Amino acid sequence: MKILHTADVHIKEFEDERWLTLQKIIEVGKEQNIEILAISGDLFDKDIDAEILRPKIRDLFSNNPFKIIIIPGNHDSESYASDMYFGEDAIVLTDLYAPYESEDVVIWGMPFEPIDSERVLTKLHSLRDKLNSKKKNILLYHGELLDAFFSRKDFGDEGEEQYMPVKLSYFKDLKVDYILSGHFHSNFDIRMLENGGYFVYPGSPISITKRETGQRKVNIFKVGEPPKEYTLDTPHFEEIVIELDPFLEENPVDMIKERFDNINPTSKIILTVKGYINSEKINMGEQELHEEIKKILKGKYVEEHPEFHDIQNILEDDLFKSFKGKIERTGFIEEKKKQMINIAIKALMGAKS
Repeated sequence: MKILHTADVHIKEFEDERWLTLQKIIEVGKEQNIEILAISGDLFDKDIDAEILRPKIRDLFSNNPFKIIIIPGNHDSESYASDMYFGEDAIVLTDLYAPYESEDVVIWGMPFEPIDSERVLTKLHSLRDKLNSKKKNILLYHGELLDAFFSRKDFGDEGEEQYMPVKLSYFKDLKVDYILSGHFHSNFDIRMLENGGYFVYPGSPISITKRETGQRKVNIFKVGEPPKEYTLDTPHFEEIVIELDPFLEENPVDMIKERFDNINPTSKIILTVKGYINSEKINMGEQELHEEIKKILKGKYVEEHPEFHDIQNILEDDLFKSFKGKIERTGFIEEKKKQMINIAIKALMGAKS
């Protein structure tokens, strides 16, 4: 059996980027011949979005060659009343003790609740005698893994509150082979369980905030084998930092052009250009360089942060020339020399301002 696992799509509007990402996931599922698509919470951004989009979801979640198994997350915890219809392929797990069972696996769903880690542990251990010893047990979960260090920013815009916190040790005495989790947005992350199983965050399949950088992924695996990353061509933020060096021969415009030559077309770029230029050497000042950068970025989605400085007057300063000459003659490694020269540049910039 082959399973595609995702979470945190946070769909809000029909046919917007997030909706198209969900469509892309469905197509990937067909191409990869999966039997189950598992969505581990926060399919919808808000409960009202689920109410509005449910009629459209029915078309997307019908006539597929696989089942779509969903659990509620903290953003859509009230979206799945028992009488609501999401499509002929959709199965919503809202009761921990009412799993989906097939010939090979039993899939348990632990829907999101605002409970602390102690109550999470109690609920998990209530499954001990119910788990199937003859099949692979899979748990869909939406919450926060306490074992790993995550920044609060890794969970989207959730603030400081903890959501269904859990530890890997909670699964020590449970025959659970995979915990397919959601809530952690930033990247694909796998943790091993003591029993040989896996705890997996796929990361959001589309950048929900600017903090989810890099191409997005889902988890596709055959039951009995390790989880595997599958890279998506979906909208995502890409952070590019270019540091200019006034002592190098390379033209800053050429350097920036080169970095943009191989950018994925689905990328939304957060560009920071920092460092120093020598306007006399490159025959352009700060304003002219900024205009050249604008030409390179034309037609692309880019958030630009120009943080570079023209230090041509500092480079001609006799005190700086003397200091640089002494540094060049030392036995320091190149990185150390560069650090010391940068300190001198900043000091002279402060003195001249």
